[in-house]
Amino acid sequence: MPRRRDVLRVIGSASAAALVAPGLAAGQSSAFAGAQAGEARVIEDVRLRWCPPGRFTMGSPSTESGRRADEAQVDVTLTRGFWMAAVETTQGQWQRIAGAFPDRLPTGAFGLGEAFPAYWINHAEAEGFCRALTGRARRVSAIPASVEFRLPTEAQWEYACRAGTTTATAFGDRVRRGDANFKIDPQLDGDGPPSPGRATPAGAFRANPWGLHDMPGNVFEWCRDWYHATLPGGVDPDVQVKGEPNRDGSYSRVRRGGAWNDDAHWCRSALRLRYEPERRSDHIGFRVVLVEI
Repeated sequence: MPRRRDVLRVIGSASAAALVAPGLAAGQSSAFAGAQAGEARVIEDVRLRWCPPGRFTMGSPSTESGRRADEAQVDVTLTRGFWMAAVETTQGQWQRIAGAFPDRLPTGAFGLGEAFPAYWINHAEAEGFCRALTGRARRVSAIPASVEFRLPTEAQWEYACRAGTTTATAFGDRVRRGDANFKIDPQLDGDGPPSPGRATPAGAFRANPWGLHDMPGNVFEWCRDWYHATLPGGVDPDVQVKGEPNRDGSYSRVRRGGAWNDDAHWCRSALRLRYEPERRSDHIGFRVVLVEI
């Protein structure tokens, strides 16, 4: 059995958000696990990065600028590592895996091209893409039956977004030019090109410490969880029970990350918003994770 000092290490400073286990979680396959955070793998043309098992503080401190009431901090332990797509699912990937777009077509007004993120995709359609990708990868023996693609849980998403950091974003207390595609404020961001005013090709901006691009900004990303007003804490949270109903009686899933039409404070790692799963938007997409089941 590996010694504790060989299994656990702190990413970053002694006050880092995540205590990461670079070795295997209990029962996790050695063929599935990566050797270190950010290790790369490609399956069916989807670039993936390894997110090791670990512990972190989810949510934001009361002193964080832009903090919302539903971000009260909780402790989370993720006992099993996972592979997260390095970029948001692109329009090209959607067409290759799922076929035709399910509703409105992407346009130049919001970002058009194979390398741009897919949008106008509702929650069920994003989950359908994950199932189709899983089936395709299994048919060519790229993954075994014990592994599947799915949407990330809200805890997985924030853990990967933070990548061991404790600041409001993985790049510091605020995203800036070059970090993300967001609505730039010239008074705060100084001289330079204006905001694109639409999505940009996936991966065009700086990666976080684990090699993940566009976690803040570009398009919001669907998460697997139903929205609750309090964050899920504990061990491997996976919220598949509906939360509080909206005023019209509907229920919402979680979206994360901010988008191209949002100010910088919407691109914080802890920012979470609700959205009814049947709806689509010009600035909501998704990215996949690969998990053992």
